Amino acid sequence: MRKTILITGSTDGIGLLTAEKLLTAGHRVILHGRSQTKLEQARQRLADINHEAVSGYLADLSDMAQVRALAASIRQDQPQLDVLINNAGIYKTPVTRTKEGLDIRFAVNTLAPYLLTKELLPLLGSNGRVINLSSAAQAPVDLSALAGEIPLTDGPAYAQSKLAITMWSRQLGLQHSNTGPMIVAVNPGSLLASKMVKDAFSIPGSDLSIGADILIRAALSEEFANASGEYFDNDARCFSTPHADALNTGKVSAVTDAIEAILAGSG
Repeated sequence: MRKTILITGSTDGIGLLTAEKLLTAGHRVILHGRSQTKLEQARQRLADINHEAVSGYLADLSDMAQVRALAASIRQDQPQLDVLINNAGIYKTPVTRTKEGLDIRFAVNTLAPYLLTKELLPLLGSNGRVINLSSAAQAPVDLSALAGEIPLTDGPAYAQSKLAITMWSRQLGLQHSNTGPMIVAVNPGSLLASKMVKDAFSIPGSDLSIGADILIRAALSEEFANASGEYFDNDARCFSTPHADALNTGKVSAVTDAIEAILAGSG
């Protein structure tokens, strides 16, 4: 059955390759990017496969107002959304603070996917799926850093943001386990050949298909049909126990409460 799938951060790397594979398999793909030039280049590349089945939206996910506007545009334009893949992520960047004073890694890697997911729940319905990109790099979340009150260097900011998305994926996934959509956190694989890995570590990285293929499985396969609230570790090639903090209901609630408070303060 043909699915409509939104992939954030899909103008290069794992996101673009995932979009290309899905489009080739006959699905409809909605691209997202923060550069108009890169978004148009990606759309033109995929149009050679099926120009009628690809569209794109522009938004800077470090700006919560733009995240809300993105969700509103998608709700207006799209009658249905079958899968949301929250793929966009930041590790190393010359600008580490957003205009709202937040750490940009938390904003893009944690807050934006949470807000976008909540805003698009009506389109996803009971049979939809949300795939959230986690990472093998996870570290306990400092709520002060999450709120933008203290600065973090690249590695800790990234690792904390990825545990935070794993934590809220579990809580929201369990809340929706009986009603849908299915919400799962996935580590797509360590040190894949994405621009983020190349920029951060100056290494070529492993085959991007390792990450793209697991995202497609999570989006479409029966294997993930009842995976809401779970964590899939693609380094181990199986569902796995997440970081201990993601199983601590008190810590998970503290993180999601902090996210809700930050988003409420952002309008």
